Amino acid sequence: MSELIPFSGRILCDFASELGEGPTYDPLTGTAWWFNIKGQELHELHLESGRKTVHSLPFLGSVLATIDPARQLIASDQGLFIRDTANYELSRFATLEGKPGNRSNDGRVHPCGALWIGTMGRNAEKHVGAIYHVAGNRIAKLFGNVTIPNAICFSPDGTTAYFTDTDANQLMRVDIDPATALPTGDPVILSDESAVPGGIDGAVCDADGLIWNARWGAGAVEVYKPDGRKIARYAVPATQPSCPAFVGPKASRLLVTSAWQDLDDTARAADPNAGKTFDLGVEVNGRYEPAFLL
Repeated sequence: MSELIPFSGRILCDFASELGEGPTYDPLTGTAWWFNIKGQELHELHLESGRKTVHSLPFLGSVLATIDPARQLIASDQGLFIRDTANYELSRFATLEGKPGNRSNDGRVHPCGALWIGTMGRNAEKHVGAIYHVAGNRIAKLFGNVTIPNAICFSPDGTTAYFTDTDANQLMRVDIDPATALPTGDPVILSDESAVPGGIDGAVCDADGLIWNARWGAGAVEVYKPDGRKIARYAVPATQPSCPAFVGPKASRLLVTSAWQDLDDTARAADPNAGKTFDLGVEVNGRYEPAFLL
């Protein structure tokens, strides 16, 4: 296992989310977005000024994607919604699966404009979730019997998708059509982490094809090469980092969300930064997220 590199970054936001998740960045406005899923909140942070806004939501949101400057797509426990960026109004776009006991979790937009989005039980019930492909208003199930879908991201050329079921803790890869983001083969194990402490959580793939993964329960962001070799481990000052995002004027910084979910009072006292949002303090060759093609 790679040596853990000490944290050299900073706290970007000291608000402690119960379940911080789904960070992304809009380079047109210089704004980072993420969710406090359990708190039904959408957090907005203008990086240069530090201006922070928290938007209450009527659902458990987990993923945000830009459509155009006027609209965003949000994935939630009640399906997919379009959010007006001017007046914050929400309009229903699509129902994912119609399972009241499920909610959305990890997801990401492919360079072709299609969304991969995962669902799971509200209490992480075994094998009740799935990963879906959303192209416009067309929704197709890709993989079923998933417990905690995570680590969804795509290679720079759009020919490979990565994902995991954190319950199984195996980082998977699958060949996909770069024009549609639909699989062209069966998933294979890229890295088996089932015997290693911590869970594979959210991930992003940089312009060099490196996979940056938040390691839930291990207080780290870990870096994999496309062949599955782990080449670096960076400490995060919270036990449960949940998801990274490339941010900044050159996508050269890494924002990392975290969570205090399931920590009792003693554990929270021992983990005072749990739920806060961080700049990892590492220079990265990142990429901005594509827009969802409506």
